[in-house]
Amino acid sequence: MIWRFIRLLATWNALAISPLALAQPAGALGDDFVYHIRSGDTLIDLANLYTRNSANWTILQRHNAVGDPQRLVIGSELRIPFALIPEIPAPTTAMHVSGQAQVDGVPLRAGMSINEGATVTTASDGFVTLQLSDGTKITLPRGSATQLERLRQFEGAALTDSILHVEQGEVDSHVAPSGQGVGRFEIRTPVAVMGVRGTRFRVQTANQGARSEVLEGSVRVKTSSASSQPVALSSGYGAAIGANGALNVQPLLPAPQLGPAQRAGSGQWTSPFSPVPGAVAYLVQVSRDPEGLELTSSKQFDSVDIRFAARRPGTHYVAVRAVDAAGLGGRDAYLAFEGANALMSASDLPIMLSDGGVVTLTDY
Repeated sequence: MIWRFIRLLATWNALAISPLALAQPAGALGDDFVYHIRSGDTLIDLANLYTRNSANWTILQRHNAVGDPQRLVIGSELRIPFALIPEIPAPTTAMHVSGQAQVDGVPLRAGMSINEGATVTTASDGFVTLQLSDGTKITLPRGSATQLERLRQFEGAALTDSILHVEQGEVDSHVAPSGQGVGRFEIRTPVAVMGVRGTRFRVQTANQGARSEVLEGSVRVKTSSASSQPVALSSGYGAAIGANGALNVQPLLPAPQLGPAQRAGSGQWTSPFSPVPGAVAYLVQVSRDPEGLELTSSKQFDSVDIRFAARRPGTHYVAVRAVDAAGLGGRDAYLAFEGANALMSASDLPIMLSDGGVVTLTDY
C-alpha cells in the first residue's frame, strides 16, 4: 500500500510542474485558492486580479512566506485565501433531464436555473445533467440526492467556486472542460471530501462509505478521520473509503473490449465481449451524447450477457464499465447504436415487455 501512495504523490508532483499546471489556476486547498506562478507574475498583479485590491499583495506575501516579492519562483504554488476573493452568485442550469427529477420538491425541467443551496433528487428512472457558468458538467444518475451547497464565481476571473454535498447516490463530473482551470470544485460526502484540480471523476456515497474514480487529471481526497492527510489520486486510480474513514487506493479496471452492437429483439441491443479480470459486475449506461453525460438509463449486470436500449429514435451511446469487488467502476468502453421507435403510453412512457425490452412501432 505504501508504494502506491508514493507513486500517486510522485504523479501529483509531476502534474504540479507540468506546462498545463503552470498555465492555469489549480483549484483549492482547504480555505485557499491555489495558483501556480508563471513567468512575469507579480504579487501586486495577482492581488489585483483575484482580490480586486492590489494592496492585498502584502497579505499574500505573509500568507505564503514570500521572502522577495520581486523574485517569485515559477511553478510554485501561491495560496490566496477565499476570504479575500470577491464572488458573485453563479446559478447552475439543468441542461438535460430524463425521467423524474426534482429540485427542492419541485419537478425539474431542462432549461431551469437552480440557485445555491438547492437539493436535486432523481427518482429510480431519473437522470440530470447540470452545467455551471464555466462549462463544468455534472451528471446525477438515478436514485441520487445532491445539495448544491455553493454556486459562485470569482468577480475578477471566469473561475467558479462550487461545493456539492452528495447525500445519496453518485455524481459524475467533467470539470472546466475548456482547460481554463478551476477556482474550487469540491464534492463532499459524509466520510470524505474530494477536491478537484481540473478533471473528470466520479463519486458515489452509500451507508458503507464512499468511492471516487479518477478518469482524467487528479483529485485530492481528505477523509473524515481527524488524523488523515490529503491523498492525491491520479488518472486511472480509485479510492474506496469506509464508514470509519479507512482509505483503500487501487488502479481502476480497464475498459471492456466491446464487439459490434448487435440487435437482441424487442428494441434491445447487446455487444459481445470477454470478461474483464477482477470484475464482479458490469455497469451499462445509455446516453444521448458521446461523452456519456446526458444519461437516459443505467443498469448493472452480473455477467457479460448485457442488454441496452433507447426508447427514442436516433443515435445513442452505450458505456460499459467493469466493477471490482470494492465497488469501484473502471474505465468506460463506448458504442454507438440506434434507438428504438417505441410505442408510448398516454403518460409518455414506453410500453414495456417482461424481458426488459419495449414494444416498438416496427412490431406492428
